[in-house]
Amino acid sequence: MTVYYAIIMFIFGTIFGSFYNVVAWRLPRGESIVKPGSHCPNCNHMLTPIELIPIFSYLIQGRKCKNCKQKISPFYCLFETLTGIIFCLCYLKFGFTIELVISLIFVSMLLIIMLSDYQTMIIPDEVLIVSLILLLIFIGIKGGIKLVLSSLLSGIIAFFLMWGIKKIGDFLFKKESMGGGDIKLMFIYGVYFGVKTTILTIFAASFIGLPIALIMVGKKADHEVPFGPFLAIAAIIFVLTGFNFDILQKYWLHI
Repeated sequence: MTVYYAIIMFIFGTIFGSFYNVVAWRLPRGESIVKPGSHCPNCNHMLTPIELIPIFSYLIQGRKCKNCKQKISPFYCLFETLTGIIFCLCYLKFGFTIELVISLIFVSMLLIIMLSDYQTMIIPDEVLIVSLILLLIFIGIKGGIKLVLSSLLSGIIAFFLMWGIKKIGDFLFKKESMGGGDIKLMFIYGVYFGVKTTILTIFAASFIGLPIALIMVGKKADHEVPFGPFLAIAAIIFVLTGFNFDILQKYWLHI
């Protein structure tokens, strides 16, 4: 049954991944995520139900628009597949528990932010607000008002920690070193992870992003590199592996 449910979670993930593509593209541009319906960006052909099946539609249409034959970027299919895999892995880690719901809300936010910040350098406030509300509701269901208040306190501390890092970066580089969206995002990281693991996430994101940023800036000196995607990648890794500050502390004690 575990394999069966894992497959179901993968399918649901691909469906949500298709929707997250729309959200990440439209929200930063001030467009409705409901109207107009999904359409070909080249000829504005409105997609039929058979053209909206994640992964499958892309393959059976020969990777082209059914109407104008314009090639469809494989990125959409890859993102749907990635989302399906992450949903599946979350189920395998948490099972059908309240932790699964909380983790899916969190990783869904991260996936949207990863796309949005990469494409537009914007982390939509709407995504952060909706995700925070849903997280607090289910955290409350899990542990009551005490856990909600504790999570909020961790979020506030993480927010000001990131704000402090930004101020230091602004002073050292004599320019805007970090976007406001990254700082707001840390509030939600604090709510989900707690302060200590949030700090580890920041370090991990920096470690992942630094080589890529150096390469990109090397090719184009004035190129701005969004930090949000790296923060999202690091957080997804931490969610799926369960790695946290306590594990790191235990490791240090055994050295």
